[in-house]
Amino acid sequence: MTTRPRHIAVIDIGKTNAKLALVDLDTHTEIAVVTRPNTVLAGPPWPHFDTEGHWAFILTSLAAFHRDHRVDAISITTHGASIVLLDKDGALAAPILDYEHPIAADIAADYDRLRPAFAQTGSPRLANGLNVGAQLHYQFAQDPALRQRTRHIIGYPQYWGHRLTGCSANDVTSIGCHTDLWNPYAGTFSDLPHRLDITDKIAPVRKSTDILGPILPQIAQQTGLPPQTPVVCGIHDSNASLYPHLLTQDTPFSVVSTGTWVIVMTVGGAHPALDPDRDTLINVNAKGDAVPSARFMGGREFELIQDGGATEATAQDAQEVLDRDMMLLPSVVSDSGPFQGRKMAWKGNEPARGSGPHYVALSYYLALMTQTCLQLTAANGPTIVEGPFAHNPHFLAMLSAATGRTVLKSQSQTGTSVGAALLFGDSKGIVTPTAFTPADNIPDLVAYAYAWQQRVNEGGASK
Repeated sequence: MTTRPRHIAVIDIGKTNAKLALVDLDTHTEIAVVTRPNTVLAGPPWPHFDTEGHWAFILTSLAAFHRDHRVDAISITTHGASIVLLDKDGALAAPILDYEHPIAADIAADYDRLRPAFAQTGSPRLANGLNVGAQLHYQFAQDPALRQRTRHIIGYPQYWGHRLTGCSANDVTSIGCHTDLWNPYAGTFSDLPHRLDITDKIAPVRKSTDILGPILPQIAQQTGLPPQTPVVCGIHDSNASLYPHLLTQDTPFSVVSTGTWVIVMTVGGAHPALDPDRDTLINVNAKGDAVPSARFMGGREFELIQDGGATEATAQDAQEVLDRDMMLLPSVVSDSGPFQGRKMAWKGNEPARGSGPHYVALSYYLALMTQTCLQLTAANGPTIVEGPFAHNPHFLAMLSAATGRTVLKSQSQTGTSVGAALLFGDSKGIVTPTAFTPADNIPDLVAYAYAWQQRVNEGGASK
């Protein structure tokens, strides 16, 4: 009988930072973490991710983790909206395009004529290259020889798995992440691969829990890891946050995964009529099931507004925000989220930048944007908050008051690494999230939330 691995090295590539975490599956904790910025490199041929910098970081960190703690297995999770083109030798056929790179209007319009309807894919038409199909169409238009040069098309988690094992694949959560390539209701490809003439190039879609293979001999030699070290297929980062709760929670429930993006995923609830113009979509979870979802760039919005200011505030700061009607209205990042095309505005008294009230007002804004996303996905039952916002008491207080439902906060620093490690494990011993104790001033928070919503409505519905 094979012994379950205990120490899982998790490659965790977020849009802002690249990370390697060592997760102890017996305690479900991170026992070592290293990070580096996910800096986008300029072209040519287009802005792209620093894959070679990440690769050197990954190998060096794997060697250090194994030397200091022991590595038994490797899991991988990355941000979505990225795709990898490999040539016949298994090398990159082109640099991995940054999905925030603008796509010319004529190329985007041409793609709009190609893409399947929202009813088939559950993918809204998103900005720039956030739809993987749009990226592929753009790259083929920029480099006419690229399609012929491409032998395999694989997901971003599987790119790192490919470099570790030599195996090519896609995982169902990444191919189902608003790519336009997947029909989440049928669990098969949409019409788009045929229209792009890439049907024979897309690598097989596998479960996130499938083992790609052991590491290559040269990887074992470079890192000191045992040659039989297994590498799992991998998972989209928001679905990594969701995975522990799929194993432990009774439905219905919702998970709010926070980072650069705030992703709301509702499991076991109603089947709402989603509105693609409000950045709602269908995700596909690790079990292959369709999950109504909504999102906005909450982490990016936090960075833009807070701009390095205080990230602590007192109860008096919070009460000042409520008493003086300090309110931020959407949207800070207006090309995505539930209020696209709307420009941010302060109503009431804008607090001084960098002050405690400024931090509180921003936290309330982020919570109310999250509540909007929960409403759009017909959320019911408890709301579980993962990632950095789980440690923001002002965000949690407003979310609890605005939803009127239980809010649970994750006890881990980030849900993605532990969730990805659990692809090698089971639900035994998973530390469940803890309930957030509602604030004493619930009526004031509810009144603020109502006023925020009224002001948003007065500004007109999203486009």
